[in-house]
Amino acid sequence: MTQPTVLPASSASKSVAATELRPWGSFTILDDAAGYKIKRIEVKPGHRLSLQMHHHRSEHWIVVSGTARVICGDKDVLLFTNQSTYVPPCTQHRLENPGVIPLVLIEVQNGDYLGEDDIIRYQDDYARTENKN
Repeated sequence: MTQPTVLPASSASKSVAATELRPWGSFTILDDAAGYKIKRIEVKPGHRLSLQMHHHRSEHWIVVSGTARVICGDKDVLLFTNQSTYVPPCTQHRLENPGVIPLVLIEVQNGDYLGEDDIIRYQDDYARTENKN
C-alpha cells in the first residue's frame, strides 16, 4: 500500500472560499495558490456576465454542462459540454448562457494577480460599477 504524498506548506494551496452568489449565478473557488485560481462557475439560463477585461490574468474555460456563448475579442462562439476556450490577458470578453439549463464551467485563472478587483467592466446588465463584483 502506498503512502499519500504530503505537500510542504509552501506548495499547498490557500483555503478555498464558499460559494459566492452573483446576479447572473454563482461561483465557487475550488483551489487558489500563487499564480493560479480554479473556480466552478454556474450561469443561470438567459443570463450573462459583464463585458470585461483583466490586466493581470488569463482565463481558460471548460464547459461541464450546458451551452456557453463566448465573446472574446472579435470572436463570438458557442461552446458545448467538454469544449473549452482561452481568454488572454487584456482582452475584452463575455460569458453568456443562451440555453434553458444552467451553464456549468470550470475556470482556470493564471497570472500574477488574481483578485476580483482586476475587472474592468465595459457593459453590465446589472449596473455594477467597475470595482464591484
